[in-house]
Amino acid sequence: MSKSSFFQDGSLPTAGDLHEAIRRRAEEIYIESGRIAGRDSENWAQAEHQIMTQLASRRTAVVVKIGGIQYVGEYKPEDADGYVPGEFIPGTPVPVRFEGSKMFIKRHDGRELKTTIVKKVG
Repeated sequence: MSKSSFFQDGSLPTAGDLHEAIRRRAEEIYIESGRIAGRDSENWAQAEHQIMTQLASRRTAVVVKIGGIQYVGEYKPEDADGYVPGEFIPGTPVPVRFEGSKMFIKRHDGRELKTTIVKKVG
């Protein structure tokens, strides 16, 4: 099965984007399954499940450099408490704390972005 991949740029999809991604995937399923008529609802349900699963499993990352060491911390957008990529301005100092494999970056509003350290370079 050649399933399309959507929403890889780290942005959160709008309702219109999500509907379009599901529509395109449902059409792919229709074609892949031999263009069987009358399965619109089943194809849509399968497409919706696949797209929502993909969306739930995607992760994004933030990079922080401390004392010459670069840390890459991944997070799930749905667990980021409203964090939006680009909220931290590159080169601007931000308070960071570590707990084991976790990195917590203090946001301008006082909340923390909790990440899992996946890479350490330096």
